[in-house]
Amino acid sequence: MTTDIEIARRAKLKPVVEIAEKLDLSNNDLIPFGDDKAKLSMDCVEGLSNQHPGKLILVTAMSPTPAGEGKTTTSVGLTDGLNRIGKQALACLREPSLGPCFGMKGGAAGGGYAQVVPMEDINLHFTGDFHAIGSAHNLLSSMIDNHIYWSNDLGFDARRVNWRRVVDMNDRALRNITASLGGISNGFPRESGFDITVASEVMAIFCLAENLEDLQNRLGNIIVGYSRSRSPIFARDLSADGSMTVLLKDAFRPNLVQTLENNPALIHGGPFANIAHGCNSVIATKTGLGIADYVVTEAGFGADLGAEKFLNIKCRKSGLRPDAAVIVATIRALKYHGGLSKSELSMPNTDAVQRGLENLGKHIRNLEQFGVPVIVGVNGFESDTTEEFEVIKNFCTDLGVDAVSCTHWADGGAGAEELAQKVAEIADSDQAKFQTLYDDATPLWEKTRTVAQNIYGAEDIIADKKVRQQFSQLQEDGFGNLPVCMAKTQYSFSTDPALLGAPSGHMVPIREVRLAAGAGFVVAICGDIMTMPGLPRVPAANNIRIGSDGEIEGLF
Repeated sequence: MTTDIEIARRAKLKPVVEIAEKLDLSNNDLIPFGDDKAKLSMDCVEGLSNQHPGKLILVTAMSPTPAGEGKTTTSVGLTDGLNRIGKQALACLREPSLGPCFGMKGGAAGGGYAQVVPMEDINLHFTGDFHAIGSAHNLLSSMIDNHIYWSNDLGFDARRVNWRRVVDMNDRALRNITASLGGISNGFPRESGFDITVASEVMAIFCLAENLEDLQNRLGNIIVGYSRSRSPIFARDLSADGSMTVLLKDAFRPNLVQTLENNPALIHGGPFANIAHGCNSVIATKTGLGIADYVVTEAGFGADLGAEKFLNIKCRKSGLRPDAAVIVATIRALKYHGGLSKSELSMPNTDAVQRGLENLGKHIRNLEQFGVPVIVGVNGFESDTTEEFEVIKNFCTDLGVDAVSCTHWADGGAGAEELAQKVAEIADSDQAKFQTLYDDATPLWEKTRTVAQNIYGAEDIIADKKVRQQFSQLQEDGFGNLPVCMAKTQYSFSTDPALLGAPSGHMVPIREVRLAAGAGFVVAICGDIMTMPGLPRVPAANNIRIGSDGEIEGLF
């Protein structure tokens, strides 16, 4: 079987200037990175990001499984499908992190004949955005420790410095560290740690900022620690916001690439949805809406994570209003949620599909709470049977939504034409009556409970006295109007990754709460989720190399 990377290499890419012409952009609007990718100039972005004529389509998914669901693949296939039926459409996607690329998940540029290219560049260093974000984050870290070393005029309580460091790689050894060892010249020893770059508040700010001025203002609002009198100390107090913005200035421009079928895609920003807010940048999405009739964007992992945050955080903060949502499902994933092991998923089993549908049904009902019309896109595999698809279709019909079988992985945009037709019909019908799940004025604890009960099916949330006090303190300090960003396992509606299907009546334990004042949300860390992932026993990195012909091998 031809691999994703082999398919990508055989693609006939057009010069990026020709892709730009499809969007009525000129050479002056581009900052080229070679022939096949470019950044958009800020003059171009600022002229477009306040226009919103296009229709916004969210692609999300059922709860992920080891079998894979193909959310990015579907986003790309749908974009190609929309263009095939005569619509002007572009994809707005997240940039992949090196962590999963070399870890368990592999690449994140789509798959089969529904990919964005150049695939290797996108999955690796791309245009350097993540490196810029990591550098800006760690510059602030170094300025904190340098300030404490020389004078500590701001009165940092070293026990209450809450700004960690980041690296764009899974590295469990860095989760908790002791910094500044080695004597007087290296500063004052203290406990610290690393998160992965995609969990950085700088990443969240980068993806929520409307322009460079907003970016610097948000960076300045980062609370990096507290004094002994418990007064907050901000990044702007260290005069760090200006230099951080300078490091992000070029990265802040959205990246233009293309699909295998030479349709435009903006790829920009990439927070994870299980530990961050899981959406591409606001500036890329708004720019896309200013130049295309339809913008297809995705939110990470299942709808309980990425879609919930897209709707409750990104849309709330930006004023974006989705016109339709696609929930990606696979027959294989449904059978997994129906109790089959990974080795059994290729065997026909309508009963397992039926059992697994409770997971899909919960995601459908969840999105309907936001007033967004839903359609189910069933990403096809060779082992799928007509009987199994009919089970899904009948189930969805009973819920009042369409289910469409898609073969974009094998057939490109042609395999997503039916999905494209139905999505366009829904988006053009103006059915959407978008609303957030909770109001700004709702207390933080109640916001967290609302998400747990209404989205996860939980009975309630629980936390020890210390965490409850943190919620109360944040409320008293004037942060009660912020939305909550839930950090939780992606594999289950609960905090137990082994609890599949659609569990209900469980408790959601809140282990920690973190204030992201610059990003403008409060992070509630649930269960055992880690903001610095580890590598699996056999990481994907083991099989990635440069072959004898000088080409990269093993990247998928």
